Amino acid sequence: MNKRLFVAGFIAFILFLILRYVYDLPIFVSFDKNMQALVGENSFIGSFHYLGELKVISLITLILLGWLGFKHPNNPRIIFVLFTIPVGFLLNQLMKNWVKRPRPEIENQLSSYSFPSGHAMLGLLYLLTIAFLLSERTTVEKKKWWIWIVAITLAFFIGLSRVAESRHFATDVMAGWCLGVAWFCLCVYWYINKSSNQLKRD
Repeated sequence: MNKRLFVAGFIAFILFLILRYVYDLPIFVSFDKNMQALVGENSFIGSFHYLGELKVISLITLILLGWLGFKHPNNPRIIFVLFTIPVGFLLNQLMKNWVKRPRPEIENQLSSYSFPSGHAMLGLLYLLTIAFLLSERTTVEKKKWWIWIVAITLAFFIGLSRVAESRHFATDVMAGWCLGVAWFCLCVYWYINKSSNQLKRD
């Protein structure tokens, strides 16, 4: 499990780095234009952006932390949630200010940088965090599969909504997913090792 997490996270981070240095190549510029033509102004897909709003994610994070803290104040899951979501947000902001890619040129565009997409990255992080915590609480494999399928599907549409609304290029969204997966794998890796060490001490 730990080895697979490390490999998955490493691959996702390498893909992020590749996108960082190739997004302005003609083939990726063409890809961004084609994706915009495919899903641009799709109101159904665009509506998913609400699930990736910072205020929604912040509220859900506070609820998670309150629930975990009420049940077990010293629970390593609390640190896990703090790492995946709030620290994940800081990582996203650091990457945006490192790359400094302008957003697509549309009227009333947002003033912040574009790469990687915060909605794509944070949407994926908080949904996978919830899926991970829920899947820990069930031994029914079918339920676990459905939890992960729902989380991944929602994360996919949250990211795609930013292309539909012309807030991001498709490569921004892909980079957000890649960095999100890399960071999530690292956090899960830490959590599993922390939990394992705590069980040994107990």
